[in-house]
Amino acid sequence: MKKLTYAEEQIMQILWNMEKAFVKEIIEQMPEPKPAYNTVSTMIRILEKKGVVDHFAFGKTHQYYPLIAREEYARSHYKLFMKDYFGNSFKQMVSFFAQEEKLSTNELEELLDQIKSNETK
Repeated sequence: MKKLTYAEEQIMQILWNMEKAFVKEIIEQMPEPKPAYNTVSTMIRILEKKGVVDHFAFGKTHQYYPLIAREEYARSHYKLFMKDYFGNSFKQMVSFFAQEEKLSTNELEELLDQIKSNETK
């Protein structure tokens, strides 16, 4: 699956949250300054071509909905993120976020417990 642009991801986040929406409803959820109707409509058609969005037709208007789940998209891109920013090292990624977020020893221990719990499943 291709990586989406920031603007495309912004629209997908709205669709994932709303489950289905008309262009007007998507624009209402976007931050100021709101993009033009035609801009959002064009971006949604691009998302359709990429195979991540489809629509229901109601006469001349369309209601759009995501074809992929947020988790599916995240799963397909975390490895690319790790490769591009952390040299494919999960350890480096976790270390970076632990330092960046200033995790406490207790939080790190909880994280380790979760990892150990997942190993036993």
